[in-house]
Amino acid sequence: MPERYKGFGYWDIATRQMSIVTRSQQTRFKDAKIGVVGCGGIGGGTILMLARMGLGDLTIIDKDAYDLSNLNRQAISSLETVGVDKSIATKERVRITNPYTKVNAFNEELNADNIDKVFGDRDIIIDALDNLYTRVIVSRFARENDIPYVHGAIHGTQGQVSVFTKDTPSYEELFSLPSLGKELGDETKDEISKLTKGVPPVIGPVPNIVGCLEAFEAYKLVTGIGEVTYAPKILNFDLLNLESFKVLEL
Repeated sequence: MPERYKGFGYWDIATRQMSIVTRSQQTRFKDAKIGVVGCGGIGGGTILMLARMGLGDLTIIDKDAYDLSNLNRQAISSLETVGVDKSIATKERVRITNPYTKVNAFNEELNADNIDKVFGDRDIIIDALDNLYTRVIVSRFARENDIPYVHGAIHGTQGQVSVFTKDTPSYEELFSLPSLGKELGDETKDEISKLTKGVPPVIGPVPNIVGCLEAFEAYKLVTGIGEVTYAPKILNFDLLNLESFKVLEL
């Protein structure tokens, strides 16, 4: 921490939200362990909000480095981070945002072989992915290990957020994915891959809104305030629609 800020503490950072939550509720969030898959558009917004709200222990994973095309939406990207591994740049950004948030960073691709090593001790796993196959891996792992799974996705000007637990429909059930009930072999992977067509378009605010919403779903899960958007409910929006932000039930 820079010398000029020594003497400030965790509760100085959290002070503006302490009229909304109790000290014991905020302490639960301070003690929570949350994992985020992806440090890009959705992930950047999610991670920064988790740190600013006072999360104590964060695990992040991303295999990519920032490039110029990320600048239109990815909050942690800048000209200075172009070519820098996303996990490394994100860990440093969290350090200078809230030094009381411990960050465990993995610079690798998440898969079925390493997911337990990365997220096995997490209280919540947040999906900040653009990869449907990896979403299936993460959602299955979370369900099998009784870990709440916070899902978020975007396309163009649209976004959606929902929370899955062992007591809700599964991610694959809710969206009727062809992988449902099948082993995740090459054939199933090919079936899932066919559902994704090219790189989706996106405008800057959309993934950041989804990321902020996901972070707050996690905050609600840990602190117990408010109403969590449990599946089959989905918070859906389109920034081009004046009647945006609706909770749908599939």
